[in-house]
Amino acid sequence: MKKYPLKISYISKPAIWSGTRLVRQWGKLSESDRIAETWELSVRPKEMAIVLEGEAKGFTLQSYIEQCGADCVSPQYRLGDRFPLLIKLIDAADRLSVQVHPDDTYASRVENDSGKTEMWYIVEAEPNAAIIYGLKDGVSREAFAQAVAEKRIGEMMKTCPVQAGEAYFIPAGMVHAIGAGILIAEVQQNSDLTYRIYDYDRRQADGSLRELHVEKSLDVVRPFSENEVERLQFERGRNGALVNSKYFSVFKRELDGERSAEVGKESFVALLCIGGEGSIVYKGVSYPIRRGDSYFLPAGMGEYTLLGSLTLIEATI
Repeated sequence: MKKYPLKISYISKPAIWSGTRLVRQWGKLSESDRIAETWELSVRPKEMAIVLEGEAKGFTLQSYIEQCGADCVSPQYRLGDRFPLLIKLIDAADRLSVQVHPDDTYASRVENDSGKTEMWYIVEAEPNAAIIYGLKDGVSREAFAQAVAEKRIGEMMKTCPVQAGEAYFIPAGMVHAIGAGILIAEVQQNSDLTYRIYDYDRRQADGSLRELHVEKSLDVVRPFSENEVERLQFERGRNGALVNSKYFSVFKRELDGERSAEVGKESFVALLCIGGEGSIVYKGVSYPIRRGDSYFLPAGMGEYTLLGSLTLIEATI
């Protein structure tokens, strides 16, 4: 199976906080006018991206990797390993639950899963939009646990106003929540482990409350200083990246015209277009790309050219 730019499908996910932007403005398909998330790069047993064009059209991305060889992911990847990344678009018309994710050690021991460190790029934000981003300075794990028990959780968390164009790094163990009126691109470890601490006592369509995971949340939550977050965010150096952590590197690429690039052997490149339109030119073949499209460029693919007016989120491992 040859290496070339693979345009891949997305998986739509509903939630009680779903927005309408991904359907009405981004052209995503849904049975209703609301989508909470589109999983734009997903290699999971029940959520598998499909190759949409070219020689591998109709293959799952997992099948393509098996046919092409593990080195199309990275030299360290082995067939049968968990694919390292999950990339999403998230449209929050209402605020998400207050939550925390476990690290690899806890997730492996308790869930037989991997941990979840993630990053958010704010694509769109309404006026006065905000996120919950960690515990307030000086708040200990013990103080937070007491506040949860006494339903004073709001007193313990940082609220951070956000604007389009900003990036936030969320290491495993950090309390966080996306606020209402925000559209984000998320790059994360390939894990769906989320522990809800608080959900504003919201009712689902059947009248039930969503499940909370308070005990596990308190097992894994911890405070982070700004310096510690920055150190983890740029563990491999800055190099112009939004994030350059041990799990993934993320760059924002803006183009108006032409740009040459190369996919080396060290990692695949995931491209998520969040603005504009243009094309990826590889070995004389042009692959159209526009807002909302996601491409997987196999490791070792070599040189390619971007043309057009484009804003891209680029992720590698």
